[in-house]
Amino acid sequence: MRIIPTTIPDLLVLEPKVFGDERGFFFESFNERVWRNLTGLDVHFVQHNHSRSAGGVLRGLHYQIQQPQGKLVRVTSGEVYDVAVDIRKSSPTFGRWFGTVLSAENKLQMWIPAGFAHGFCVTSDMAEFLYLTTDFWAPEHERCIAWNDPDLGIDWPLSTIPNVSAKDREGRAFRDADLFP
Repeated sequence: MRIIPTTIPDLLVLEPKVFGDERGFFFESFNERVWRNLTGLDVHFVQHNHSRSAGGVLRGLHYQIQQPQGKLVRVTSGEVYDVAVDIRKSSPTFGRWFGTVLSAENKLQMWIPAGFAHGFCVTSDMAEFLYLTTDFWAPEHERCIAWNDPDLGIDWPLSTIPNVSAKDREGRAFRDADLFP
């Protein structure tokens, strides 16, 4: 596995070592020992989530203000544009976002630590998205920042208005959101 640096030091893009031949491929999507050696992080994943979304769906920007979750995310089918926003007021990269393409083809993963809002938009006909989390889902602590907040200015690769949930349509403005210290 190889770590690809991002413009926000705490966010990591991971490229697995893929072994393939005419029969198919194999790669380790997570190995705790390799993870610790490469990242210096000792994380414990408690929940594994899997979602399927149609093309044009945008989910996010989600986070939990209590029981914050670190997430290791990847795509097993299709392609998404994945975005993380630093919402830690004490961080030198507060308010900055980073986005990258995750796909079944490139097999990249992104580590999004606690203290970030996260979202993605599906850029293929359909996508299946997997993510490991470091804390359990707690709907009472879940928050959402508007995906199209002008203060963040995320450059989503959209050709039409995205399909978003009612909850995501009600996302708060970044300047009014509950944020981390």
